[in-house]
Amino acid sequence: MALRCAAPGRVRWLARALAGSARLLPPPPAAAGPPGPARARPPQLSARFASSAGSGTEGPQRRVMVVRITSPFAWLRTRFYYLLIRLYFDQEFSIEEFTRGAKQAFSVVSKLLSQRKLDLLEELVSAEVLQVLKEKISLLPDSHRDALAADIDAIMYTTEGDVRIYYDDDGRKFVSILMCFWYLNGANLPDEVPGEAKVFQIVFGDENTKEKKHLLTANYEFQREFTEGAKPDWTITRIEHPRLLE
Repeated sequence: MALRCAAPGRVRWLARALAGSARLLPPPPAAAGPPGPARARPPQLSARFASSAGSGTEGPQRRVMVVRITSPFAWLRTRFYYLLIRLYFDQEFSIEEFTRGAKQAFSVVSKLLSQRKLDLLEELVSAEVLQVLKEKISLLPDSHRDALAADIDAIMYTTEGDVRIYYDDDGRKFVSILMCFWYLNGANLPDEVPGEAKVFQIVFGDENTKEKKHLLTANYEFQREFTEGAKPDWTITRIEHPRLLE
């Protein structure tokens, strides 16, 4: 499906999936005030693959298995924040529903970045982040730009990295959730690209036909204002594709 035709409908769907709204808007201008808590680094993950025979196909197939390594303290901390969100901000908040919407948003945004269609991101990404992306995208080689795109079916693992609740000097309330994605991409990257977990050889059909995929990571932060009267829209305020978009 051509993304040029599908993007507007997807934008509306993303907004409903993330927050039940009609569209995503850039966040309000940042107000001077005490900074929020320091951003936590995305969780450390490891990966391995297991061979299995796929149903209806000949020859071995390889399935990527991503194993999350996290501390009980971090897990309890994020669950405590989800409880606070439901108690004081949004009684219908569900991290499962949010994650589904975030995956769809990541897939749409990463493809638009890869295609350099940044004008279509104005209602999805904050103005500050979008300005930085315009400068970086123009300098990327084609192979790195192709590696930004993540098909929804190629997302191997998704997890939350950090959750923040904070107020500005005007009393406005904000929630931000950092989501971390692992995805497979067949761009023509060199095997020694730093920062990757591994280059997986995925076999289709038989050993004579091989397709090489890269397992890459990306971090996207979603922010929403919960002040009374504010629009219930989530906006992407942070985009990181380590070793690709720096």
